[in-house]
This record gives sequence, structure tokens and C-alpha cells, in this order.
Amino acid sequence: MFDIVKSDLPLVIFLMGPTASGKTALALALKKRLSVEIISVDSMLIYRGMNIGTAKPVSEELVLAPHKLIDICDPSEYYSVANFYRDAFHEISNIISNGNIPLLVGGTMFYFKRLLEGLSFVPPANLEVRDNIRQKARFIGWGSLYRKLWEIDPISASKIHPNDKVRLLRALEIFWISGKTMAELTKIIYYKPLTKTHSVYQFAIYPRDVGVLYKQIEQRFYHMLDIGFEDEVNVLYSRADLNKNFSSIRSVGYRQMWSYLSGEIDYDEMVLRAIQATRQLAKHQMTWLRKWCNLHRLSNEDICFSVDKILNVIGSSSNAR
Repeated sequence: MFDIVKSDLPLVIFLMGPTASGKTALALALKKRLSVEIISVDSMLIYRGMNIGTAKPVSEELVLAPHKLIDICDPSEYYSVANFYRDAFHEISNIISNGNIPLLVGGTMFYFKRLLEGLSFVPPANLEVRDNIRQKARFIGWGSLYRKLWEIDPISASKIHPNDKVRLLRALEIFWISGKTMAELTKIIYYKPLTKTHSVYQFAIYPRDVGVLYKQIEQRFYHMLDIGFEDEVNVLYSRADLNKNFSSIRSVGYRQMWSYLSGEIDYDEMVLRAIQATRQLAKHQMTWLRKWCNLHRLSNEDICFSVDKILNVIGSSSNAR
């Protein structure tokens, strides 16, 4: 097992990358060389019963390397970035207390960003307020509510499409709960940046050939179909407490399969749209990473080389102290 020279601040490792780039395989390989415990940084792996479409680590992988923050929510539940921040900080503290190193692995870049930069105070979801907003929408229409948002919070309104009811509802909810706009609330740092209290090393798998990644995405989706993805979504579709507006169902793959099950599109169109949406997700993730600071890039072509690079970076930095 590789030994790390202790620094003044406890060590935390980030391992990021686009979907289907091999993050889980690299994390498992790193665990064989370093005393790490894995924390999932994925906004979809939190949901129970959504295993195939999220490419959740299989049971054999979870036995070798248990992941924190997997299967912690029902698909009907709301889970915010503030929830993630609190949960992740809790797990990080526990892992360090156990004498191990937290390894945060995933592709939800916004979660990583908030850990690095801290989180402003934003009120949690309030079902009563949300119901009131939906009732108003039924009487006056979402268009009128969108114009209302322009009056009270033009900055947020300018970033929200008129047809994006989810974000529109959330922006109105925040104002009606707090009496403040999002711009005002973001000036209030409520959760401190992780870098203030920990030594954070950031790595990302960045495929050299995007065409190869896109092919892997296509092959993985067909594999998902072969092992029962339609049946998995059908179970969710049959639930009376779920619909296409839930965050869990709006995710890539599930949204397209839901449209197929509801008769909106045919099977071939579902497959095409799901693959295209996943490629778009990967492209978006890589755009985030291109702008990321203090990032060590890794290749997905050689896992052993990537593990050695991570160890060398951490070891040399620790020894420099």
C-alpha cells in the first residue's frame, strides 16, 4: 500500500470525468494502492431502484469498494446541492477519522464546484409554497409567472427559459420563502469551501479521442437495454407518485425511455434520443473540465499509468511540504 506523508491539512482526492470514461474502474484500481474510501459525486446514483440507466457500480464492485452517497433517496424525493454538500462533508470527516483518504468520484461537476467554492444560503424546498405556485400557474398560466419573475428577479429570469417550469418554480419559491433574489442570496456564503480546511488534489479523466468515447456511450446504452433497462423504467412508470417532471425521471436515458413508455415516441426514436442526450451530457462535462483550474488530466487508455500519476502527484506534493 502506497504511503502518503502527512501534511498540515487532511488530504482529499477528486476524480472527475465525463460519463462512460472509466471513472469507476480507475477508482477501484487506485483503492488497491492507496487507503481510500469512495464517495460518489453523482446526482443520479443517489436514487434507489435506478441502477441500470445510471450505470451504477454493480454489487461485486461495491463489495470491493463500497461507495458513500449511493442509494440514499427514493426517486420521488428532492435532493439539493445543499443536501449533497452536507452529506459529503459528513462522509469526508468520517473517512478521515477512520485514518483513510476520501476519494470523491463522479461526473456531477456542479457538486464538485460547490465543494471547492462553498455554498451560498438557499432555502430548502417547501412543498406548501410549491403547491401554491402550481395553483397560481393553473389560474394565470406559467407565462404570467415568468413575467412576474422578470419583475422581482430579472437576473434569474434572464437565465431561465420560459418553458423551463422546474427552474421557474424554484426561482419563485426561493423569493417567496426568503424575500431575497438568488443574486442577493449568493452573496451570503453559508457553507465554507473545502479548500479552507483540506488539501484537495483534483484529477480528471479526459479522453483524447471524443469519437471513441461517443462509441463507448452508444455501446453502453445498448448493453443497458440488453440487461433490462426498459423493465427498470417500467417499474418507475407504474408508480402513481412519479411523473416525468421529477428530477430523477428527467435524467438522461430515463427521460427518453419514459417518453417511449408513454407512447410519445417509438422505440428506435427513444434509442436515438437517449444516445444523443448522453453524448451531449459528456460534451457538457468536458466543457466544464476544460475551464477547470488546478486540474491534473488523466488518460482513460491506461489505468495503471493513471494510478501511478495520481500517486506521484500526491506523493511529490506531500514530500514538498
